[in-house]
Amino acid sequence: MTKKLTRNTKDTMIAGVMSGLATYFDQDTALFRLIGAALFIFTVFLPFGLLYIAAWIILPVAVDHEPEYTIVD
Repeated sequence: MTKKLTRNTKDTMIAGVMSGLATYFDQDTALFRLIGAALFIFTVFLPFGLLYIAAWIILPVAVDHEPEYTIVD
């Protein structure tokens, strides 16, 4: 089974991009959020902010395999 980079909308603060990256690399979400915040501050928005927005648009949302409803007979 291949891993796919997606946005995680279950564990999100803004768009789920950092959570998706953390899930893809099997790391803690807080670590990726701290690195992202530091990059955002030190690059003064332009490179990191634009890449984040592009990832928000390009990355697909993670698909849950749980049904949203139950069927009652």
